[in-house]
Amino acid sequence: MLNGKTVVLGITGGIAAYKAAYLASALVKLRANVEVMMTQNATQFITPLTFEQLTGRRVMVDTFDRNFSHQVEHIALADRADLVLVAPATANVCAKLAHGLADDMLTTTVLACTCPKLIAPAMNTKMYENPVTQDNLDLLRKYGWEVISPASGRLACGAVGAGKLPEPQDLLQYILREIAFPHDLAGKKVLVTAGPTQEALDPVRYLTNHSTGKMGYALAKMAMLRGAEVALVSGPAALEKPPFVEVVEIRSAQEMFEAVAARQSWADLIFKAAAVADYTPERYADDKLKKKEGDMSIPLKRTRDILQYLGENRRPGQVICGFSMETRDLLENSRAKLEKKNVDMICANNLKVAGAGFGTDTNVMTLITREGHEALPLLSKEEVSSIILDRAVKLQ
Repeated sequence: MLNGKTVVLGITGGIAAYKAAYLASALVKLRANVEVMMTQNATQFITPLTFEQLTGRRVMVDTFDRNFSHQVEHIALADRADLVLVAPATANVCAKLAHGLADDMLTTTVLACTCPKLIAPAMNTKMYENPVTQDNLDLLRKYGWEVISPASGRLACGAVGAGKLPEPQDLLQYILREIAFPHDLAGKKVLVTAGPTQEALDPVRYLTNHSTGKMGYALAKMAMLRGAEVALVSGPAALEKPPFVEVVEIRSAQEMFEAVAARQSWADLIFKAAAVADYTPERYADDKLKKKEGDMSIPLKRTRDILQYLGENRRPGQVICGFSMETRDLLENSRAKLEKKNVDMICANNLKVAGAGFGTDTNVMTLITREGHEALPLLSKEEVSSIILDRAVKLQ
């Protein structure tokens, strides 16, 4: 996802410097060019050699290192940087960067960078909460920096509170959101539904289906990475929540209807990927239903048709995309759904096709619009999501 991107990783003198090694490794695995810059104090906590082994590149510490090329190195690096992240950032370096001080290789280079800049403060809680530090962080925000809030917990000094450097995987998500993809969906509001619903019979049992939510979660993640503001209405799913996405957790079809209806007018693009129950028990038993002799029948009633509601209440310029899982007559059934629900696109797959069933990381989709249909090959759900987003934008 970061192939060919240059990430400048600035490391300052805090105990959390060791976490930067894990982050550097993760960036290299995503094929980023990682340029590490360290303050002299940072080298007391972790050696430059560690980062040189992880990245395959010289670590820059000394502004006047004669081993670099004849170019003015900090300017050359600033010109090719796609993103700067200073993590961990001590109170001292936060103050320097906020006021434009440049007295070492790291601060000198960062001052010359015009790319997106992120900073992750990590320090003692009282230092972090000191009004001077907070003023410096506000100054950095004023000058275009994104300040990543520290985590809370037990610190190296023994104090408990805000000041921990977030975990490397969390820092990586900030980088991916910033530079993994062009932000061609910036300014767009995207509403996605995902997962199954659970229709309760009694306090113990419910009716549901095999949906895992993977397709909807992939759509929400890819829309976010492309710059959209995303709301994800999710039924019960054992998946990691996509970062920087509003996740609305629901259980029943009625709860999903209410959550979607409340956000319908807000959204520019709607993707209803959830597998919503068509029927729900007519009566809910307050106590556990006991087994009896003979068979049992459960009266069911229809749930609200969310996709049809969206089609009937759409606003001008809004694109609505439904999903259809079939076992036969995929094109005929999906095209009928497109017309009946008054939507713009149906993303259809056949449960019987290998790689297209529930719980897989892949899908084999056919995208159906009023103009025709497009059959996609076996792709990862994130790859499919990118194509679906492309086609939906063209329908606006």
